[in-house]
Amino acid sequence: MTDNARARKLADRIQVVVAETLDRRIKDPRLGFVTITDARVTGDLREATVFYTVYGDDEERAASAAALESAKGVLRSEVGRQTGVRFTPTLAFVPDALPDNARTIEDLLNKARAKDAEVREVSTGKTYAAGADPYRKPEDDDEDADSAADADAAADTSTATDEDGSTKE
Repeated sequence: MTDNARARKLADRIQVVVAETLDRRIKDPRLGFVTITDARVTGDLREATVFYTVYGDDEERAASAAALESAKGVLRSEVGRQTGVRFTPTLAFVPDALPDNARTIEDLLNKARAKDAEVREVSTGKTYAAGADPYRKPEDDDEDADSAADADAAADTSTATDEDGSTKE
């Protein structure tokens, strides 16, 4: 059983080594703007999953995935040389889903903003069905708190204590 901290440190080192090697040594023309976003190592330190993103369209993503697969041996040998572990972990490259998720969330937020603007536009100049505003305002809460404090003060003055500490009404 290995230490999770050791696996995390090895994963961080693998991420740096793979990114630097892609930048300096791999000269594949299919390799586009690849960013190594994360690396994870199994508990037995035998397999490493490297997450990456590619700037571009689907064709460039597919070409970059093929380039990473073809450079896997060079990258693994470089990881083994620079980490110095007994067994060099096998590398698996997985496209990171984070940019797609962020794009989906942005689209949903834009739809919500559009709906809010539409509701705001429709409600402009309208009055409440019951006439007056039925909702409590912050100043109404302050008035209720002041009246409650006044009632507590009145209750405190009706009870007095004698010199010996007993209460007297």
